[in-house]
Amino acid sequence: QVQLVESGGGLVQAGGSLRLSCAASGNIFSIDVMEWYRQAPGKQRELVATITSVGNTNYADSVQGRFTISRDNSKKMVYLQMNSLKPEDTAVYYCMITFTGPPYNRWGQGTQVTVSS
Repeated sequence: QVQLVESGGGLVQAGGSLRLSCAASGNIFSIDVMEWYRQAPGKQRELVATITSVGNTNYADSVQGRFTISRDNSKKMVYLQMNSLKPEDTAVYYCMITFTGPPYNRWGQGTQVTVSS
């Protein structure tokens, strides 16, 4: 059974930083794409950042230049470094990992990020 556990959320003032982590555990053959999503109250879940198996990254326009996604394949972890946080970044953040052999994905439980003005 594959599980994802997230950590690193919290309350921070505008302009501050947080680093989210997501660890995968269980019977894992290999990991393909790793992603971070977020969902603010009353809004749909949106894709924030993506990192491929070879390290290519992509970001939502709203976080470009402020957030950095990275991964450690040996530890089966993905990270989201969030700088220059804004109140509109407030949301529950979820990691989503796509595994191979055969392809399937799993979601983390979510971690709350609150940015005060």
